[in-house]
Amino acid sequence: MSVLSRIVMVRHGETEGRSSARFHGCGDVPLSDEGRAQLRQSARGLTGEAFDLVVASNLRRSWEGAAIVSGNAPVKMDPDFREIDFGRWEGLTAEEIQASDPVLYDDWQSGREGFDFPSGEPRVEFRARVARGVESLKASGASSVLVCGHKGVIRAILEALTGEPHKGNLELGEITVVSRHVDGKWGEGRKSSDPVRPAEVIRVG
Repeated sequence: MSVLSRIVMVRHGETEGRSSARFHGCGDVPLSDEGRAQLRQSARGLTGEAFDLVVASNLRRSWEGAAIVSGNAPVKMDPDFREIDFGRWEGLTAEEIQASDPVLYDDWQSGREGFDFPSGEPRVEFRARVARGVESLKASGASSVLVCGHKGVIRAILEALTGEPHKGNLELGEITVVSRHVDGKWGEGRKSSDPVRPAEVIRVG
């Protein structure tokens, strides 16, 4: 039986490619100085925390961010936690997407069933590989895990664990904590005795 009981997830910081405004999925854009500062602030929000395992994707903004947040602890890179490939929308802003693909943009914004990013990774496949990464965490033997990852990946991890879609925005550098409770369900809180609620979000900065 898995001993995994807590996952602390930190979204990576701002990048040279302006991830705050542009859709960088599979593109390997590095952190900017601003992003590194954001993650140092996130690290201060985790003062006193202890982790058995630190995990990131194999994209630089994720694994460099993991090193900053963890205080240069060893980082395990798991390609299953890469961000989704946005296809022909890679690197574009929402405004540029709306101008170039107005019909698909409306489908995306309305949450049309079956929507996938044009020429990108099918979302069902993305969720499946993130779920595979979650199973790897459960099989790792770690009880407390730090993941520095991507917005879509953090949402997919939360959905895989709680069974519910995550509706929050997940700002750059934002910390989200989920724990497995005494009844086996995953939800908010850092202790197994806490009541099950939606994932806890810690604002930093």
